[in-house]
Amino acid sequence: MGISGHILIIDDEAALRQTLARILQRAGLEVTTAASGQEGLAILAQHPCNLVYLDIRMPDMNGMEMLKAVHSEYPGIPVILFTAQPDLNSALEALRQGATDYLLKPLQPQTLIDRTLAILAQQEKERRKKEIQTKMEALQTELRNLETNAPASPESAPSSADDRERFLACGKMTLDLYAHRLTIGARSVSIPPATFDYLVVLARHAPGVVDYQTLVAEAQGYQADFHEAQELVKWHIHHLRQAIEPEAHNPTILINVRGTGYRLVAD
Repeated sequence: MGISGHILIIDDEAALRQTLARILQRAGLEVTTAASGQEGLAILAQHPCNLVYLDIRMPDMNGMEMLKAVHSEYPGIPVILFTAQPDLNSALEALRQGATDYLLKPLQPQTLIDRTLAILAQQEKERRKKEIQTKMEALQTELRNLETNAPASPESAPSSADDRERFLACGKMTLDLYAHRLTIGARSVSIPPATFDYLVVLARHAPGVVDYQTLVAEAQGYQADFHEAQELVKWHIHHLRQAIEPEAHNPTILINVRGTGYRLVAD
């Protein structure tokens, strides 16, 4: 079954908007474009979207302002920013503010398609998981009622998810894979969603080394060449070090294996 979804592209460059729209439409996706942040917000108010692509630099409302506006009104919609190389610091701040990811200009058609389909597939997966869990809970409750001939009390109700599937423990860290939440001991740590996915990959392979391209493929769902993968991973590792290292500039948890990748040392 093919993946479907409605994509909104917001960019003040008409030629780029049209090119990106054609690429995604040929992949079987519904695409709407907007020339400004205000126009994009007006479209979102009228038509639900599954994913927003947003240029960091626009004349009426810059990408950061637009990102905050979208997340304020539509917190469930993933936002991916695209940026030129000089704007990498802005992209880093965008990830800190909750952007799902960023892509560097010039955008490669296959990268755009792969990233879009990966996000839409993940959304469908999460939707189905919730749907199945709801049905399972209802069936389990009905089964218990049949066995006991009485309503099950809240205390005895079955868990909504198997802890072994939901939680990933690594040293003092616990990763909630459903809620995308990290705790270290008793402390809750805030991490952007895309960066959390990188930590999950590192934790699953720990303490082994994970190369750049494997990190991108498993965390983001698409294939990147060596240099693109190295650049993407570097910024997510920067976020993680700021969040979990005692001293971000002297890392002891996220270790760089020069020219290869990273490994997580959590014990």
